[in-house]
Amino acid sequence: MSARLDVSSLGSFIREQREAAEVSLRQLAKTSGVSNPYLSQIERGLRHPSAEILGQIAKALRISAETLYVQAGFLEEREDREPAPSFTVALAADPTLTERQRGVLLEIYTAFMSENAASRARAEPETPVASKRSTTRRADRPATS
Repeated sequence: MSARLDVSSLGSFIREQREAAEVSLRQLAKTSGVSNPYLSQIERGLRHPSAEILGQIAKALRISAETLYVQAGFLEEREDREPAPSFTVALAADPTLTERQRGVLLEIYTAFMSENAASRARAEPETPVASKRSTTRRADRPATS
C-alpha cells in the first residue's frame, strides 16, 4: 500500500473520469450525495476523501470503487488482471451510448471480471495438507502393547 497519498493525482483522476463521463461537478454532487464544494476540494487535491466517499463517487461515475481505492492508495493494484480504467473511460466517453446502456455494460463487465477471478482461484492448485495420524484410540479397536 502507498505510504503517502498524492491527493492531487487522486483529484485529477476523479476529474478526468467525471469529464470523460460528461458529467458536471453539480451533477456528480447530486448523484453521489457528496456536496459540490467538497467534491471541488477533492478534485483540486485539497481534501483526502474517506473510502465511503470514494465509493459514493465511484458509484455515481459508474466505475469500480476498487479503481478509486487503488488511486487513493487504500488498495494495491492487482497484478492478476489488466486495470479497468481504460475500459471505463472509453465506455464513459462513447457518445453513442445512453446512460442506461453504459450502466448495463459496466455491470456485465464487472460480472465477467468477478467470474474470471473466481475461475482463476479455483484453478490454482491447493497446497496439500499433511494428514495427521490419530493419537487417540478408537473404542472398537483393541489396545496393543
